[in-house]
Amino acid sequence: MKPMLLTSAALSLLAISPALAGQAEHDPYSLNMRLRHETVDQDGLPETASALTLRTRFGLQTPPRDGVTFLVEAENTVHLIDNFADTVAPRPGYPVVADPEVTELNRFQIDWRGDSGVGVTIGRQWFVMDDQRFAGPVGFRQNSQSVDAIRLRSGHVWPVALDYAYIDRVHRIFGDDHPAGEFDSASHAAEARGETPLGTLSAFGLLLDFENAPGLSSQTYGLRLTGTHEAVAYRLEYARQFAHAGNTASFELDYLRVEGDYDAGHYTVGGGIEILGGDGITGFQTPLATLHKFQGAADVFLNTPADGLRDIYLRGQWSFPHAVPGPLSLGFAWHDFASDDGGTGYGSEIDLVAGLSLTERVSAEAKAAVFDGDAGGPVDRTKIWLSLVFDY
Repeated sequence: MKPMLLTSAALSLLAISPALAGQAEHDPYSLNMRLRHETVDQDGLPETASALTLRTRFGLQTPPRDGVTFLVEAENTVHLIDNFADTVAPRPGYPVVADPEVTELNRFQIDWRGDSGVGVTIGRQWFVMDDQRFAGPVGFRQNSQSVDAIRLRSGHVWPVALDYAYIDRVHRIFGDDHPAGEFDSASHAAEARGETPLGTLSAFGLLLDFENAPGLSSQTYGLRLTGTHEAVAYRLEYARQFAHAGNTASFELDYLRVEGDYDAGHYTVGGGIEILGGDGITGFQTPLATLHKFQGAADVFLNTPADGLRDIYLRGQWSFPHAVPGPLSLGFAWHDFASDDGGTGYGSEIDLVAGLSLTERVSAEAKAAVFDGDAGGPVDRTKIWLSLVFDY
């Protein structure tokens, strides 16, 4: 399929429904601006990265008409302080901050939803599976990840909910100026979900076919059980991954996650273990995931090591809804990293975050990640983020 085939399909569908664009006197719009300063101090590099970036995202979405909505959204990131390697412009001696200057069409989609939840989305869109472990928009970075895709949902027509997507192209966080800024894709993703006495049981599969990145092409099949019992939420997840399409490697790798959290109202504490297998040559990969959410905020393990990765973690979050001037949240996480069998230590990490609502539309966040690497493994690094967000 041509790179813009699905976006063209959205335009064609819009042309078929000419009343869509003008069916309301005032169509709702959105504006999100995030000003963020990020510093990175990484062993082995003589310079400390200092990045002050501003992300502006403006969108327009029509109200539903006969279940149909149209969404268009543009995104721009500019550098105000650029003492860092942004993955596009080389800066020898500086750590990477993966926020290049980008101006692009972030989303351009038509969505139809029926009364029972059945629906179809066509065009450039965010693609999310469950908690984004296998696919997500990478919302932490300034430039989000979107896909040109057709997505179908069965809603509540049957006892088992079905969700399917064909992905024609992946627009990654690095932007069009990066040689790996896009995946030319012919990929499929599907999930079936049903309710059981123990919780929601899901079966899922991803057949990723990237013509310009065959080493990341894979087929993954998995099962997931999520549920709650009184104040405890739990997750059991298993998947197996094989080579697919143009990937000439031969591997069979396992993925396992077991976690639980206790919710006491104003605070939540929990932890778990996540294992991504490795065979000494290849590690279990999730190239469409929102990776910043997993294996530590320092982003040390964006690519799974060849010997796999075992992450044992504890986490907690406290909320103070009556703080001044607005609600305050505090969070922490601790990680211990090793190879998948635990035989080789990689290091440990501590993450801290505080978020404060300043007004109804303005919020601030401070976040830090400190990774302490073991000898022979990834190097030590400290990352600090200070953000101010306006959301309308």
